[in-house]
Formats: sequence, C-alpha cells, structure tokens
Amino acid sequence: MVAENGGLELIPIAGDISMEETVAAIVAAAGGRVDALANVAGIFDNFLPVHEVDDELWERVFRINVTALMRLTRAVVPLMLESGTGSVVNVASGAGLRGSAAGAAYTASKHAVMGLTKNSAVIYGPKGLRFNAVAPGSTTTNIVASWGSQFAAERLGPLLQAMVPAPASAAQLAASITFLLSDDGTNINGSILSSDGGWSAL
Repeated sequence: MVAENGGLELIPIAGDISMEETVAAIVAAAGGRVDALANVAGIFDNFLPVHEVDDELWERVFRINVTALMRLTRAVVPLMLESGTGSVVNVASGAGLRGSAAGAAYTASKHAVMGLTKNSAVIYGPKGLRFNAVAPGSTTTNIVASWGSQFAAERLGPLLQAMVPAPASAAQLAASITFLLSDDGTNINGSILSSDGGWSAL
C-alpha cells in the first residue's frame, strides 16, 4: 500500500486492532492529533444461526467488529475533543439493517456498531464531533464469506440470490467513507449511509 501511494505520507502499523498496544501504536503514529477516523476492520461468521454459534466464534466476531472499533474510537475521542473537531466513520453493514444478510454473530455485531455510532453522535455532537456509519452490501474485499451452515443456507440462500446487487468495489465503498469524513458531510451526524447499490431499497 505504501509503495502504491508514493505521494502520501503513510505509516503502516501491523498488529491486532483489538489489542490495546496496537491501538496505542496507531494513536502515537498520529502525532497527537486526529481529525478523522475510519473504523473498517471486520470479519464474517459463515452465516451460522444462533443455535450453531459457539462462544469462540461469537467472541471473536465481537472482538474484531465491535470491541476493536470501540477501543480505537475511545483512544482518539480525547484528541478530537481537545481540538474541537473530528469525524468518525464506522463500517457497519447491510446486516445491521436486516436479519437476512449474515449469521447471528455478524448481524448482532453490526447492529452494535450502528448503536454505538448513534450514541456517540448524540453525546459528542455538541462538542463539534461527528459520528456516522456506512452500511455496505456485497463488496469485493478480503473478507471471505462461505456457508458454514446448511440450515442457514437453505433459508438465507434464496433470499440473497434474489436480492443482492452486483458487488461494489472497495473504491466505491471508500468514496462513501471519505464523503462522510470530509467537510462535504459537515451537516451529517448520527446517520447510517447505505452504500449498497440499492439493496436497502428492495
């Protein structure tokens, strides 16, 4: 990524985003000021329904999709409060808007992301901070989704085949994120932007 973006000052930080030491390294690399934060890390759950979910999968999905997001946000909010401005965009999912897009753990985790986004918008809005989320549909990323449950495949498979538009590119999703982060979204706070090619309208 650094090589492909030679004109930008990029500082890669390798680590587990859910661990406090990684969060601290990211904040330190920012140099004491953070104007914008995009929480984009996430993992899937292989469409497992709740009666097939074990504790390990449930906790791993929530650790990456929710806890890591909370920890990084918690770390940068004081810096944003100090400067009196800041924009945070969380990547949620169409699964946070419906019950037919993923398994139980992933669906619950993305509902949690939306709840945290809205709560933060209310709490910090008067201080000049904005919190929004994007809810992508099918997107070409490195997150691998496979049917881990025949039970879920029989129920959700026909629904997804009938309703999901063609996958968006990562660049299309990035455009939605950067819009909300930028001053172009200055009057948008606490919103969930569906970036799904019209899936949410079906």
